Amino acid sequence: MGSVSSGPRAGSRSAVRRRFDLLFREVAKFGAVGGAGLLVNLLVFNLVRHLTGLQVVRASVVATVVAIVFNYIGFRYFTYRDRDKGGRTKELTLFLLFSVVGLVIENGVLYAATYGFGWDSPLQSNVFKFLGIAVATLFRFWSYRTWVFRTLPARQAVASAESFLDEDSDPEAMNRYARGPA
Repeated sequence: MGSVSSGPRAGSRSAVRRRFDLLFREVAKFGAVGGAGLLVNLLVFNLVRHLTGLQVVRASVVATVVAIVFNYIGFRYFTYRDRDKGGRTKELTLFLLFSVVGLVIENGVLYAATYGFGWDSPLQSNVFKFLGIAVATLFRFWSYRTWVFRTLPARQAVASAESFLDEDSDPEAMNRYARGPA
């Protein structure tokens, strides 16, 4: 027979587990959109670099801008679709602001490698483009989840919890719960 946990420790452990599961799913969705955005970024970078006469960092900036548009659509409608949808103008403004900071981080790494160290071969450019994306991704994940795609306002979360607690304090509701579905 298995043991049954009860009491405050079991409740807090399950709450921590739920939060961890939610964070894991968020990271996985962010990674899926980001991975697709990475492919878009690198593909556009290499196409622009090989089909035009643009310098490496300029080609990278063009690719980053295309990826930013791609990622916004993916984050808004896939990764963070359950988040607060009010204030889209503010959301988009913050997204663009933090994306520009990420663009500077990403392309700053490539700029330093290309013009600071002279590493300008196609392979070196792609390696440092990828490294810049990786560093910028850490910043983007933190800033997007903290400032851009915010969780629902606390009022809604509190109201939801209170309605759940009100059901638990109702003896008839507890009896219905104990009996299970009819």
